[in-house]
Amino acid sequence: MKKPELLVTPACVSDIEPLASAGADAFMIGEERYGLRLAGEFSREDVGEAIKVAHKHNKKVYVAMNALFHNDKIAELDDYIAFLKDRGADAIVFGDPAVLMAAREVAPEMKLHWNTETTATNWYTCNYWGRKGAKRAVLARELSMDSIVEMKEHAEVEIEVQVHGMTCMFQSKRSLLGNYFEYQGKVMEIENRKEQRNMFLHDEERHNKYPIFEDGNGTHIMSPNDMCIIDELGEMMEAGVDSFKIDGVMKSSAYILEVTKLYRMAIDLCAEDEERYEEQKDEFLEEAKGKQPDNRPLDTGFFFKETVY
Repeated sequence: MKKPELLVTPACVSDIEPLASAGADAFMIGEERYGLRLAGEFSREDVGEAIKVAHKHNKKVYVAMNALFHNDKIAELDDYIAFLKDRGADAIVFGDPAVLMAAREVAPEMKLHWNTETTATNWYTCNYWGRKGAKRAVLARELSMDSIVEMKEHAEVEIEVQVHGMTCMFQSKRSLLGNYFEYQGKVMEIENRKEQRNMFLHDEERHNKYPIFEDGNGTHIMSPNDMCIIDELGEMMEAGVDSFKIDGVMKSSAYILEVTKLYRMAIDLCAEDEERYEEQKDEFLEEAKGKQPDNRPLDTGFFFKETVY
């Protein structure tokens, strides 16, 4: 059985080497100005160093340029893409077509991964962007297992699926937290709000707490639980899904490292001996639960939700 790539989001450059040793195959990095909801902030110097370290271990580095770009930032894209080409980035992750157009001019050989977060919901759309130049489609997190398998059967591009971590439920380009604090008469600088990743929206009806934070890309409301599909990898691996992603946003470096080790073991076992994986998958899940913060229970996301038409 084919082993999918294990894609991990490090929090800093010093995470790269231990994560590579733990079994990560590729890393998703970037800076807030161009990328959305990253596990860590990577300056240009950091990006160059991360690529150097990863390539030393024969690992790949994908750089996030999946923010929504208004006209004031369009002029910057050529320079940033040229920088990534010069440093040897393995791919650029994009959602805004402006990045695609800039890459065609500046770095036509650069691999592109299409990721609009929520609209990669059918194989026809994935193949459309493949014809425009994308080598990979990052599937929406709201898809069921059956939908993912069907998409992989018909996709002409690589398919990436998130298998672990929190997901974004809502994003607004507006400074909703800032507006709220000002309405309350509590002025708080945006720099302080960016660092406050311990704020929550409380839903008393559903008994949920949703992490919320604000940065240069607006306001982000995250899922109340972390998805974990470590005990249900077999079907996607049989279908040939190309990449499994562990999203480490709002998690510590130590947590990301331990989860990477666990998924490495599960993927390897499933590829080499599926029967043994089936016997041990409940143990993998229990171990994953043991690594969770108290306020972040695990669930299976939308993988087994029924689609209502």
